[in-house]
Amino acid sequence: MYATVWALLPPVIAIALALATKEVYSSLFIGILVGGVLYAVPGCAGPLAGFEGTLRHVFEDGVVGVLSDSYNVGILVFLVILGIMVCLMNRAGGSAAFGRWAAKNIKTRVGAQLATVVLGCLIFIDDYFNCLTVGSVMRPLTDKHRISRAKLAYLIDATAAPVCIIAPVSSWAAAVASYAADGQGLLLFIRAIPYNFYALFTVVMMVGMILLGVEFGPMAKHEKTAIETGDLFSGANPYTGVNEDTAESKGQVVDLVFPIAVLIIACIVGMLYSGNFFVPGDEGYMSIVTAFSNSDASVGLMLGSAVGLVITMLFYLARRVLKFTEMMDFIPEGFKAMVPAILILTFAWTLKTMTDSLGAAQFVEGVVKGSAGAFQMFLPALVFLVGCLLAFATGTSWGTFGILIPITQGVFPADNPLSIICIAACMAGAVCGDHCSPISDTTIMASAGAQSDHVNHVSTQLPYAMTAAGISFVCYIFAGLLAAAGLPGVIMLPVGALATVGLLLVLKKRQSKA
Repeated sequence: MYATVWALLPPVIAIALALATKEVYSSLFIGILVGGVLYAVPGCAGPLAGFEGTLRHVFEDGVVGVLSDSYNVGILVFLVILGIMVCLMNRAGGSAAFGRWAAKNIKTRVGAQLATVVLGCLIFIDDYFNCLTVGSVMRPLTDKHRISRAKLAYLIDATAAPVCIIAPVSSWAAAVASYAADGQGLLLFIRAIPYNFYALFTVVMMVGMILLGVEFGPMAKHEKTAIETGDLFSGANPYTGVNEDTAESKGQVVDLVFPIAVLIIACIVGMLYSGNFFVPGDEGYMSIVTAFSNSDASVGLMLGSAVGLVITMLFYLARRVLKFTEMMDFIPEGFKAMVPAILILTFAWTLKTMTDSLGAAQFVEGVVKGSAGAFQMFLPALVFLVGCLLAFATGTSWGTFGILIPITQGVFPADNPLSIICIAACMAGAVCGDHCSPISDTTIMASAGAQSDHVNHVSTQLPYAMTAAGISFVCYIFAGLLAAAGLPGVIMLPVGALATVGLLLVLKKRQSKA
């Protein structure tokens, strides 16, 4: 069973159960258990077989292993600190004050959604940071305009990974650069941006839907319910009981803007610090771009958020909007607000451990290499499809980069025009699969940022993501054919963007007739 299609069975079961039962915790655990059973089959991957082997692999290698990993713990600490900061901003009245300001200056649902998109695009440094920051800032505004939490989660998710994967200064650029050979990773990343069709078409589609007022699939029902009844959750609110007490009278917009600005600056400095930007080398200090290439997102975000929290507390004490004892009371409240995200993340990381131990990476590598020779001009589309499926099944974009980028670089020489298209297709496919997967950490944190039911977020986002993916797949087919014929494949970028807008206009026309 090792390095065969069986390696993808645990995540497939977990995803199918989550979508069918609407119960994410038990579905993920069943998928983990299936992975443990397959690993412990006599003569398979594990050193211990049977019941003992299953239990030890699930809990010792899985749950305990992911929670003892320093990178994962850093992300969890970052989550908790952001949860605490959100509670403090609410209690200080900053969120309420921003809501009052926004109600005066942003008077339409379209404006509220566009403001969310703009803020999401501005916070391109990291997808985790993007999801939780945009969610905490924009929830009061979108709630006032009766925008469903599922739609807010989509706007957050669509400006998280898709924007980070086309931003040269981001933790995602650093991840891609680290997987590429010959130290040319960042240059490779920049050259691939015009061919990253899925990310670019997702942004075009998102803005187009907002301006045209187009909704389809399950999202249309959620939005209709929110507008007509004011029920933003369509009956499913996993954050019921979370303390979001606000101080309406004494809060000012600065009580929200200052902590967010400090957090952004501190996290950027933290990323640079983790990339040794402040440590002189033989040739002096490295560039900012190089520092981001070497950065550790977990360390940078954890340290940056910790510094941001301390400065925020001092700021509130100086302004006398919160007492020290009040702030201490809200530390456990912030932790409780992030418990759903922490649980799902822990299970998702454990499921990935099960998949890795069954040889999923080796199986995918064999599939791609086996088809490379005969279908070179169609390889960009194939890499995009494999990247989608792999990221969807494992819930990780970065892991998909690590598997597919070295393979595509090995298949094509650097001067082959198909090489850069395949690298871009790998990144686009990884983001697409990550965007669709209910076990993706970015998808989970988009739900947490919007405080939306996770399964509702996945089910409403899926038709939108699949639409952009379908257009991207066709564009990669023609881009590969053009490159093989010696023509620039980048021609498909404006063609695909126009096709996306054209599709939205057709849907708008049908919607107006209904």
